[in-house]
Amino acid sequence: MSAAAPASAAEILIATIAGLLADPAQVRHVAVGASSPIPGAAALLARARREVAGLAPLRLSILGSQAHNSFTSGGVEIFDMAATGRIDVFFLGGGEIDGAANINLIGVGTEASGYPEHAVRWPGSFGSAYLYYLVPRVILFREEHTRRVMVPKVAFVSAPGQSAPQIHRTGGPYGLLTSRCWFVFDKAAGRFRLESVHPGHTAEEVREHTGFAFDSPARDADVPQTTEPGHAALQLIRGRVRDELMETYPKFATSLPPAAQ
Repeated sequence: MSAAAPASAAEILIATIAGLLADPAQVRHVAVGASSPIPGAAALLARARREVAGLAPLRLSILGSQAHNSFTSGGVEIFDMAATGRIDVFFLGGGEIDGAANINLIGVGTEASGYPEHAVRWPGSFGSAYLYYLVPRVILFREEHTRRVMVPKVAFVSAPGQSAPQIHRTGGPYGLLTSRCWFVFDKAAGRFRLESVHPGHTAEEVREHTGFAFDSPARDADVPQTTEPGHAALQLIRGRVRDELMETYPKFATSLPPAAQ
């Protein structure tokens, strides 16, 4: 039997997200947008774990997939199900993310240029604001963790992290996962709290590369390390999940090592 390779950075992110999807009572339906291989792999891992454990099944809707999406018109059905409370988790990212969990999917530029003449343009907001207001657990995900992404204040608010008390809103940010750490969003305080740092990274490093203020334990030594996936999780990621992911994200799936024989 060949020895299993240690968990990669991508596999740690996949396992971390899958852990956030583990509660069958709170997470029944997970929707994943386009161009999201790591969240997609995490949702597939969470579903596989439930099946192995004999728990209530997890419904998945991965846009761009035919095998893992029962919809026929993509975003139309996603929006309808979100509006009627039938999606529990969704993922959003941003070219910029600030400490109030606002995201910018439009672009950045000089103050003089302004919108829509931003020097740097991104794909656009699409349905981000709509889903941010309606899905109870929105997990913000962005691998790049630098001060150009994690900014004090976004240049353009594509989707706000919070709303005024008089505005009806059932959804919002649950946390922010990056290549360096996992933040939980404290809705009462309106700011992030550092929950764990990934293996090979430190709280000091996170502060150095984060442009916004966040809460954390008084001592850096008290910040937990993100749990690495164990043997069983790696076997699922490198076996069943890798195979299922090949249909939608073949390049990313191929980058994952095969399961040890």
